Amino acid sequence: MDSFEFNKILGGLLGTVFVLYSISLISDGIFASPAPEKPGFTIAAAEAEAPAAGGAPAEQAKPIAELLAHADAKAGEGVFKKCQACHSGEKGGPNKVGPDLWDVVDRPVAEHEGFSYSAGMKEFSQNGGTHWTFDNLNHFLTSPKGFVKGTAMGFAGIKNDEERANLIAYLRTLSDSPKPLPEAGAAPAAPAEGAAAPAAPAEGNAQPAPAQ
Repeated sequence: MDSFEFNKILGGLLGTVFVLYSISLISDGIFASPAPEKPGFTIAAAEAEAPAAGGAPAEQAKPIAELLAHADAKAGEGVFKKCQACHSGEKGGPNKVGPDLWDVVDRPVAEHEGFSYSAGMKEFSQNGGTHWTFDNLNHFLTSPKGFVKGTAMGFAGIKNDEERANLIAYLRTLSDSPKPLPEAGAAPAAPAEGAAAPAAPAEGNAQPAPAQ
């Protein structure tokens, strides 16, 4: 191979390298994406509050006396329609998936005739010593499984205070002798012995149906 041919080959290689390098520079200029001086937006994630000592929620269900002072039983009748797939509400009504709820306010827990209660509800009942007081209904309907461990109730609870109070006000009317409303401002009754800490309320809706 003489020097002329060697020079041609070398020139070709150098030319190819130059072309490739030029293309690389042009591409970097076209497709470069420099970072902005300031980001367009920032996503801030709120940290969840830690639960109170002992695992109990920091906020509990509002006192039922305060809620019932402004409750609407007629509106509660509409809420109760969601319960009727599992419960009847008439005097002498049949048990369904859940027991009949006629005269449920202040009725002994897990003592309605003809219904087979869960082991958790029987334990909570303490052989009929625990009653469905307004306060117990309030806590139970806020979070059934949170208030009565082992209950067969399958819904999450009624987190909306107004909706829950309206339902309880309606349940009170399902009786020949409706129980007196609790006095607003009075200290709420202590949860029944053996009951779990009631869950914190939050806005939302769910299918209600007490006492299984």
